Amino acid sequence: MNVPDAIRRATVQFAAFSATARLDAELLMAHALGLSWGDLLLRQRDLTVPLTFADLVERRLTGEPVAYIVGTRDFWTISLTVTPDVLIPRPDSETLIEAAVDHFADRAPATVLDLGTGSGALLLAALAQWPMARGLGVDASPGALAVARENADRLGMGDRADFRAGDWGDGVTGPFDLILINPPYIACDVALAGDVLHEPDSALFAGPDGLDDYRRIAPDLPRLLASGGMAAIEIGYDQRHSVGALLTDAGLAVSCRIDLAGHDRCLVASLGEG
Repeated sequence: MNVPDAIRRATVQFAAFSATARLDAELLMAHALGLSWGDLLLRQRDLTVPLTFADLVERRLTGEPVAYIVGTRDFWTISLTVTPDVLIPRPDSETLIEAAVDHFADRAPATVLDLGTGSGALLLAALAQWPMARGLGVDASPGALAVARENADRLGMGDRADFRAGDWGDGVTGPFDLILINPPYIACDVALAGDVLHEPDSALFAGPDGLDDYRRIAPDLPRLLASGGMAAIEIGYDQRHSVGALLTDAGLAVSCRIDLAGHDRCLVASLGEG
């Protein structure tokens, strides 16, 4: 079987459970061949299917996410190492960076805080966007912090990104120009399906209503935010008003950004000056 035929066959197999079946197959083939996705598309008719491709397909058929199989995921302008210790960065979360780019259109943030940094995706995307900025990533998971540090070093940002174990904003001294937060926000009784079944529960679930971590984060934001700064906070599609109320109760001005699918995705919080 040649490479195009192998990709087509895998696409059919993945289509039963994946909305990105063709891309999944191509990324696995590129990984098996040791090529970039772009190189695969250009050269696939001249290549031979490697023996390892069948094993990768079997892993995907068990539901294992492509990002965990290949060990990387692109986010914003960077490529990140990902492992089962961290959430897989998703395009929806880029809404937070887009909100920050708009807010800092005529200047650059000097300091960035990423609460619940995971793979370091949001922090490192921000540092890539603003090369003079420095940042701190906080996470409760030692495994996640190890991944984030590896990503920072590999991207050449190790001297601008610091990481520490912590419990949201406890013990963090501000202020920061930009705060990025993607906390767990799924109610604990929600039944999940797809890739998230393989992701860490501690990064997904947040109590009976999905708001436990927002309740802990919101009161700290006024002291952590610099004058003229902003916090970009990821939310579930139906949490605009519930999380927004927590932020306004903390004295913050709040607006909402939608993602590419048209869902409420990011609350932008500021000190409400001027």
